[in-house]
Amino acid sequence: MSDFGHRLTLDRIRDGDRLDLVADAEECAAICERLGLASLDRLDAHAVLTRDGERIGASGRLKAALEQRCVASGEALRVHLDEAFELHFVPAPAPGDAEVDLDAAELDVLFHDGQAIDLGAAIADSLALALDPYPRSANASAALKQAGVISEEEAGPFAALAALKAKMSGEA
Repeated sequence: MSDFGHRLTLDRIRDGDRLDLVADAEECAAICERLGLASLDRLDAHAVLTRDGERIGASGRLKAALEQRCVASGEALRVHLDEAFELHFVPAPAPGDAEVDLDAAELDVLFHDGQAIDLGAAIADSLALALDPYPRSANASAALKQAGVISEEEAGPFAALAALKAKMSGEA
């Protein structure tokens, strides 16, 4: 079972169906662990399903309240997400079929087995994509400086020229 499994069988999906999904405490804990979050207090989604034969669409919003850790200081950062999503579920290609190429407009395409889609797992994946991969607190710069990490400006080629200029003007 996935960490936010809401498997919907294709024979029960109707065009225009509306769903409200709310992660319970156990599901939030599993998603929190999988995504490496400090906490996940809330995850819910509202979706409208569309159907065109074996192609299923799901569009709506996901909302989450969570804590991520600052990449520099380790401080907990409260994050509230309210993100739109649009997902497309299509039948998985049969083994031996030609390779499937997806263009930029089809990046939110997921394959299903012809029996069901797992909307909850797709929404949990959408949450993962909505997260800041490098969250930084207000104290991040100070923590990095204390650890000896220099900024891009200090490490760049112009910083070396400025240091050379300062050295030359000091010698003159």
